[in-house]
Amino acid sequence: MDLTLWQYQFRIIMLGDSTVGKSSMLKRYTEDLFLECINQTVGVDFYVHFLEVEPGVRIKLQFWDTAGQERFRSVTRSYYRNSVGGLLVFDLGNRKSFENVQQWHAEVSERVQPYTVLFVLVGHKSDRDKAGERAVNRTEAEKLASQLGAPYIEASAKTGHNVKEAFDLLTRRVYQGLKSGEIQLRDGWDGVKSSAPTAQMTKERQHNEAAEKKSCAC
Repeated sequence: MDLTLWQYQFRIIMLGDSTVGKSSMLKRYTEDLFLECINQTVGVDFYVHFLEVEPGVRIKLQFWDTAGQERFRSVTRSYYRNSVGGLLVFDLGNRKSFENVQQWHAEVSERVQPYTVLFVLVGHKSDRDKAGERAVNRTEAEKLASQLGAPYIEASAKTGHNVKEAFDLLTRRVYQGLKSGEIQLRDGWDGVKSSAPTAQMTKERQHNEAAEKKSCAC
């Protein structure tokens, strides 16, 4: 795959408390690796991945992996505004991380205005279920996801279960939002960028049509 060729670029932000496994999920998705011990994120880390959402449409994904600790929150908040997608991650064995999901969602939703961010809720470390360490059941997680208007999926970076599916789900959700008009390309906003000639042609056509309507009104 030619990594210089892409039609759209989406900026995705990883959200959730410290130690829920955001970095492990990204490591598994982008490199297919799992490390038992991984350094906690300090501030924000950056990852890139490519996904073809349909024939001829390749998405460049820019991931911002944010630190969950409160002392880094002022740094991570600066990345919210230029994100189009958010993976809300909690640890299935950590009740508090689940209870804090709404706070993360509200904080991002408020700061991204007037733009739109689409979310997917991820119950991470699903491997803990077999060990009898689950602290959040699926029903209540699905209920929260419904309240947030987001799909819900359970995944494990340790086993690889549903990790690709979680990221692909969010990417395709953003792409469909772009096609439907829920998400729009905007000058000065880096959440979505386009390098596709067809997108540029559409933009120019809309500009020309607007100019024609204006001249006809005179």
